[in-house]
Amino acid sequence: MECPVNPERAVQYYGDYLQIDRLLQLQKPLSLREGKLIAHDEMLFIVIHQAYELWFKQILHEITACKEVLSKPSADDDGPDMNVVVHRLKRVVEIWKLLNQQVDVLETMTPLDFLEFRELLHGASGFQSTQFRKIEASLGLKIENRYRPDYYKHTQFGGFNQDDAQEIAAFEAEPSLLQMVENWLERMPFFAREFWQDWAEGSAQSNVDECPFWSRYRILYENSLSERDEKADLLGRFDDTFFKAGWGPFRPTALRAALFIMLYRDEPLFRLPFGLLNALIEIDEQLGNFRYRHLQMVRRMIGSRVGTGGSSGEQYLQGAVNRNYIFRELAGIITFLIERGHLPTLPPRLRQALRFSFSNR
Repeated sequence: MECPVNPERAVQYYGDYLQIDRLLQLQKPLSLREGKLIAHDEMLFIVIHQAYELWFKQILHEITACKEVLSKPSADDDGPDMNVVVHRLKRVVEIWKLLNQQVDVLETMTPLDFLEFRELLHGASGFQSTQFRKIEASLGLKIENRYRPDYYKHTQFGGFNQDDAQEIAAFEAEPSLLQMVENWLERMPFFAREFWQDWAEGSAQSNVDECPFWSRYRILYENSLSERDEKADLLGRFDDTFFKAGWGPFRPTALRAALFIMLYRDEPLFRLPFGLLNALIEIDEQLGNFRYRHLQMVRRMIGSRVGTGGSSGEQYLQGAVNRNYIFRELAGIITFLIERGHLPTLPPRLRQALRFSFSNR
């Protein structure tokens, strides 16, 4: 007697599971006429851009998952959730590296090859990706911080249709990863006075109420500057960044926490937080590389002509390369580091807390 087949446990074939038949029917070159592909390289153009969109979908999937963790009122810096966030952000870094490498494949197409179908692509600029804009918004790139925000708004989010423009606007209205990271940094408890009572290296003259560490560190930073450094300028920037105005979108309290993590990254409790900050910096670098590769490709393919999306072409892309960074300030914190051997010795109670063995006794 044959056992009935459970449809939910039926055999899944590779092609069926991935819907390969449907996927391979989605490449529809505009230069295909009467069954003949007039512009041979249009197929390459379509496949590369579709591959980008699939990876963009994965990046959004990873960023959304990270935001779900960081949106919690408290995040356990040495717990599994934070480990997952760092792991997923590192995956995003590797995906961006792959996306940048794909430009090499696209550049096997010559300018003359591109001209065979370029006129068919008006309104289809390579940077007019709804998902790419969502990624930028999810990470924290605000319209007002973009290069030429007036142009960006005037063209209705770069020439997108109304539905896509509304989706992007909705993403920009949501809390970004940058905002969540800033809130997470500001929750760091290790500047509380209880950790710094009777600190041997503390200064009697502290201009920061929260923690005597910073008065001491400012002196050490000033002593670390060489004759080649502009001391007055750097010390002024130090004070503005960490105690007055902050830097870019980051508030001073968040930047102090980020600097402290970078300084004491070798402490066990800071390994994951440092990994998170470093991954964000790497994502920003890879995004910058992506924009630069796009600029170089445009120069190679069309020179200084107007792009197919109606943008101002090369000059606009150059401005985006220079301006559209998201975590620039986190990377800039290295300006204010000192040598590891000169770091102040932390109070015993704090060192114990940073090594997973904190006790109130």
